[in-house]
Amino acid sequence: MTANAKVRVATVWLSGCSGCHMSFLDQDERLVDLAKKIQLVYSPIADVKEFPENVDVTLIEGAIANEEQLHMLEKVRARTKVLISLGDCAVTGNVTALRNSWRHSDQVVLERAYKEKSDLNAAIPTDVPKLLIKARPLHEAVKVDFFIPGCPPHADLINYVLTELLEGRTPKMEGKTKYG
Repeated sequence: MTANAKVRVATVWLSGCSGCHMSFLDQDERLVDLAKKIQLVYSPIADVKEFPENVDVTLIEGAIANEEQLHMLEKVRARTKVLISLGDCAVTGNVTALRNSWRHSDQVVLERAYKEKSDLNAAIPTDVPKLLIKARPLHEAVKVDFFIPGCPPHADLINYVLTELLEGRTPKMEGKTKYG
C-alpha cells in the first residue's frame, strides 16, 4: 500500500453481531505486528466519531438494514481506497437478510418486535433510523474490492488478506475459507 507511512485502516459495524470484529481481534499476537504497519483511524473499538478522509483499507461487518447504514456505507466508500466485505452478513446478507422473505419486511419486523411480542407499552419507536424494505449485502449498494467470507471469518483469513494488502499484493481468495 504505502512504503513509509503507516497504512490507514478502518473497521465499520453495520447490521451484524460483532462476531467479525471478534475474529479480527482473534488475530492475537499478530495484532502487534499489524499495529507496527497500520494506523487504526476508525472502528467501534476506538473512540472516533466521524469517519475520516483518505482511508487506505476499510473492513465492514454486517448487512445494510437501515437508511443510516446506507448513508454511512456510501460515505465510507467515497473516503476509502480498498473496501472489504467482512463476513457473511456483509457478503450475502446472511442472518440479517432472513427478514427479506416477508413482504414489507421493514414494517413486519417492527410490528413483531415492538408490538406483537411486547407485554408492556407496545409501540414502534420513532427515534430509530428508518429500516430499508430489504436488508442487503454491501456490494448491492457500492463497489466492494474484496470479500472475506465466514460467519464469522477465521482470524487467519483476515490476517492473510490484510498482510497481502500491506505487502502490496492482491490476496488470492479462490478456495480460501479458513487459512491464508
